[in-house]
Amino acid sequence: MKTKFKFGIAFIAFLFVLNVSSIVANDIKEKSADPEKDKVLILVLKNILMRGHYVSKDINDKFSEHVFNHFIESLDPSKRYFTQEDIKDFSKYKYQIDNQLLKDDLSFYNLVYSCFLERIKKAKTYYGGILAKPFDYNKDESVDLDYEKMPFAKNNIELFDYWRKQLKLQTLDRIQEENALEIDKFKKDKNYKTKSFSVLEKEARAEVLKSMDELYMRIDELEHEDWFSSYLNAIVSGFDPHTTYMQPNVKEVFDQNISGKLEGIGARLQKKGIYTQIFELVSGGPAWKQGDLEEGDIILKVAQKGKEPLDIVGMRLDDAIKFIKGPKGTEVRLTVKKKIDGTTKEIAIIRDVVELGETFVKSSIVMKNNKKYAIIDLPSFYIDFSDENYRDSAKDMEKEIERLRSEGVEGLIIDLRNNGGGSLKTAIEISGLFIDQGPIVQVKYRGENPVIKKDTDPKMQWDRALVVLVNEFSASASEIFAAAMQDYKRAIILGGNQTYGKGTVQNILPINQFYPKYDKDLGFLKMTIQKFYRINGGSTQKEGVYSDIAMPTRLSYLKNGERDLDGALGWDKVAQADYKQTNSYANFGDVVYNSKQRIASDEKFKKINDYAKWLKENQENATYSLNYQKFIKDNKNKEKEAKQFSSVFEYKSDITFLSPKYEMSLIKENKDLASKRAAWHKNLTKDMYVSEALNVLSELKLSTKATIVKN
Repeated sequence: MKTKFKFGIAFIAFLFVLNVSSIVANDIKEKSADPEKDKVLILVLKNILMRGHYVSKDINDKFSEHVFNHFIESLDPSKRYFTQEDIKDFSKYKYQIDNQLLKDDLSFYNLVYSCFLERIKKAKTYYGGILAKPFDYNKDESVDLDYEKMPFAKNNIELFDYWRKQLKLQTLDRIQEENALEIDKFKKDKNYKTKSFSVLEKEARAEVLKSMDELYMRIDELEHEDWFSSYLNAIVSGFDPHTTYMQPNVKEVFDQNISGKLEGIGARLQKKGIYTQIFELVSGGPAWKQGDLEEGDIILKVAQKGKEPLDIVGMRLDDAIKFIKGPKGTEVRLTVKKKIDGTTKEIAIIRDVVELGETFVKSSIVMKNNKKYAIIDLPSFYIDFSDENYRDSAKDMEKEIERLRSEGVEGLIIDLRNNGGGSLKTAIEISGLFIDQGPIVQVKYRGENPVIKKDTDPKMQWDRALVVLVNEFSASASEIFAAAMQDYKRAIILGGNQTYGKGTVQNILPINQFYPKYDKDLGFLKMTIQKFYRINGGSTQKEGVYSDIAMPTRLSYLKNGERDLDGALGWDKVAQADYKQTNSYANFGDVVYNSKQRIASDEKFKKINDYAKWLKENQENATYSLNYQKFIKDNKNKEKEAKQFSSVFEYKSDITFLSPKYEMSLIKENKDLASKRAAWHKNLTKDMYVSEALNVLSELKLSTKATIVKN
């Protein structure tokens, strides 16, 4: 357990050095740089932000310092490329970037860019040479992965040593994992001859080398605009962390996520070396229905109807996807190498609108104490801004609640855990399903008074008991809904101590509309334009929504909220809106008290709290021994510590979860849906947070004095 946790972090930290914002191809500058476009982007973004962002910012030395630090950190967060000599060279511009931005001058950018290209070339020479021979595993040395505190290397010699230690750590991790597998094989078969250390070590270095080669193959696919966007984001993040520049392809992915649909063949693709491979077929999508395409198949060529096939081998994934996707009703022909037998086959598929099923609302019914309850999973506040007739989360919630009412459900849990938000409009509409009418949220532009957004429909879709389940990653629109339910005292909020704390609203602006004479696609700006406030006047910014019943989670002590983001806007408050609590429950306080007592005395939750503290300690311990014997000893000690938490989330209730009646017929026809629902229901039985939410729900008693409109 500890090995995976410990070195998972180490490995991710290393790969993050080479993420999208920090990687460039060797020939980027020659093949795809567009100085005119770069300057236009700087000019337009600067003017949009100065005029429209929620916060009025001075482009001064402090702002310049932010861009300087953020840009360098985004390129080299693990300090594997730049040296102190480089930073000293860059520093002549540390307080000049603001002046350069005002003049659309890219001198700082060009300096860092050209230096980084050289460092990428050197990195390619480093790892091959380092991994060509065994490391000295008897040497008493360690590596520190606390990159925030670690200084840049003094010179290239020290930089090379940084790389050596990182690669040695990765190799040790692989040796450890492979050795564990060898021991397992021997336990199963006493005649099995285990591999020697030298063989394991050699194989481990080969695997690390392979992963590095594949990584740099992906690096070489990226183009100038992928890299330049990191500089743009260093600039726009100076206003707040949720203001970001989005390349056209990034905006496409964003639209798919928030709408829950895409147009194409219904397949998720991944890069496999130089090939584009089918990673997953979307259930019910065109490829799934057609039946010939399978997971693991490799797409060699793509042809539009009536045109010659285009070879996509070696093509970057984003470009390949552009040719494979297309409008509903059009045909695409794929030349595919089949995984199962290696044969080549041409497959014709008619593109269609594909719904990403797990994006949408789903519900399950459960019996407790001879009463029927339900849980609705709302993964996001989705909407399709381009098609008002397409499904959205508010319409789906209203429909789902009506179906549950018709089955005689008496209490409802809304699960917003890991719901990062989405549409403000749907958050307001969904909140309105649980009150008769009244204010839901207050929204404020820069320098203006807050505007109260109300539910004006007197109809109450759900007038019965309500519990809202949240965690540390419930954010934005989730917090609007949870806060409204809490302020009206319409629901009990249960989960982590507090939600994420994102109390800002962003708008996505096509940059070309501000510079129409430019004919190339400039991408989009996601810009913070408003803050929202609870109807009680307080902001959710940084603070989030505090649960009425706080439950220990594995994240309880880790830094993971808005308050931990550099440059996050501050908490404040406005005047309270005019609203009245619903007075929905006769025993609200007693139910909260009883739940808190159960949680405080529950050994499972005590163990989770101890586990959360242990995770915090491990997060802070970022130094690892590179001496093999000490490495093994440390691992054994950590595994011993971890064993006490190995069963921390082992839980099984005796409750049965079932799909609502309307879904039963769908499940009979769709094996994939049946499998997904069976897995979800199984997980619900093992979810102690859901069990406690059901306990709370079963105790709630509606008040006879409640201002609730009955059927």
